[in-house]
Amino acid sequence: MSVISSACKTAAIAALLSFSMAESVFAHAHLKAEVPAHDTVVAAAPTSLRLEFSEALELAFSGAAVSDAGGKSVATGAATLAPDSNMVLLVPLGSRLAAGVYTVTWHALSRDGHKSKGSYSFTVRPG
Repeated sequence: MSVISSACKTAAIAALLSFSMAESVFAHAHLKAEVPAHDTVVAAAPTSLRLEFSEALELAFSGAAVSDAGGKSVATGAATLAPDSNMVLLVPLGSRLAAGVYTVTWHALSRDGHKSKGSYSFTVRPG
């Protein structure tokens, strides 16, 4: 009986630990959607980026940078939150993008204080 009881206690502890670790994973602002989208080819060069996150953002500590295939930075304007959602970051592009592959590198701080970051690429088709 004590072996079963000990096994049940171990299983309960393991379950509690996994739930607490899962909660911390979900507490970060994860990128849910982006425009231009990841790995897409767009016919027209975008004039801005739209990044939708899973949680509300702290604007002062969230943003994005864009670079071309050679790693050269593309000018961007100041990031803002969408007027209708504090989970959507809008980043204006400072110049028209030429045809080529671009990488967006983003960082976000959710309102609950958790940081997250990532990157994705898209391609502007030759016109």
